[in-house]
Amino acid sequence: MAPELGSYQFVQETKENLDWADLITLDLSKYGTPEGNKELAKFLIDAIREKGFFYVNNFNISQERVNRQFALGREFYELSLEEKLKYVPDLDNGKFNGYTPAGRRIVDEATGLRDRIEIYNIPKFNGYFPQEHPSVVQERIAEVEEFARALHTEVLDPLFVLLAIALELPEDYFTNIHKYEVKSEDHLRYMKYSKYSPEENARMHHWGRGHTDLGSFTLLFRQPVAALQIKDHSTGEWKWVKPQDGTLTVNACDALSFLTAGYVKSTIHRVTVPPKDQQHVDRLGLLYFSRPHNDIKLHTVKSPVLERQGYTQNEFEATGNPVPTVEEMAAYAQPELRRQCVPNCDHSSWLQGKVYDEVPGSSPVVPVSA
Repeated sequence: MAPELGSYQFVQETKENLDWADLITLDLSKYGTPEGNKELAKFLIDAIREKGFFYVNNFNISQERVNRQFALGREFYELSLEEKLKYVPDLDNGKFNGYTPAGRRIVDEATGLRDRIEIYNIPKFNGYFPQEHPSVVQERIAEVEEFARALHTEVLDPLFVLLAIALELPEDYFTNIHKYEVKSEDHLRYMKYSKYSPEENARMHHWGRGHTDLGSFTLLFRQPVAALQIKDHSTGEWKWVKPQDGTLTVNACDALSFLTAGYVKSTIHRVTVPPKDQQHVDRLGLLYFSRPHNDIKLHTVKSPVLERQGYTQNEFEATGNPVPTVEEMAAYAQPELRRQCVPNCDHSSWLQGKVYDEVPGSSPVVPVSA
């Protein structure tokens, strides 16, 4: 029998008056009736057209279950580095399920200061991505699987139905290309940003660079260390995302943007230096990344809404390039694999946009062994 995880204590929220983003909240308790779905579909499409980020509440997963996942992430990161390094995948060849250690990027060239970001990814439990885990995770793997599957049934499936309604597509259009049992690169992530000293923080611009996510929707569970910022589509200004009790923060990602020819916005976001009253603590994140099936080609969907609005070709189609599958897109986004997928295809215009605010003095990824 696995030892008890113990409770998880969240740190206090910042008292600083930050420039918070004004984001819509989708109340999923209204989901499931024609009237409720219609209302929510309108809220959803407005949110992902205007901001790209939004909150979800009343999603039928208890805070106790969420807290247990945070506690499990805490226990994993308390393992010795020697133990965690046993679970590093072949990162230099595009593998990402398992443990990614900190220090793969230099964040301050002058001093050689490296990032302190650690990641542990767990793929879908559908047989396509077998994975070994340390005992602290393996002893609770049934609970992790139940939690991950619940994110599909309670959060992602409703969002995909609402998106289909908003685009005047059959309600099962997007759920049919996001089935749990089909091969795709979805993953649950425990992510730790370890703190820096005040002097180190003063030298850094941000803890993570501006980027968009590859998949469909990313789910971020509330954690109170303020650091997430999003770039406003209309003004270009960076706004802080406020942690809201009992919510998920959700953002639309690149695959949905391609499938809708840019009608759905994949919003640039980053993790910056926290406010001064939170710089003394580590930042532990719990996230889920959803993606369409690996074999789905990223053609623009035939939606009456998109056709009326003139969104009929995505970047691949408009430039006459072969339209990649989701698997090819994911591989092509990784520098190590660009030459191996989608041969004879110029995706440079898209790739050049994947990192949006290169920090002066920062460096590219370096090997884990370095």
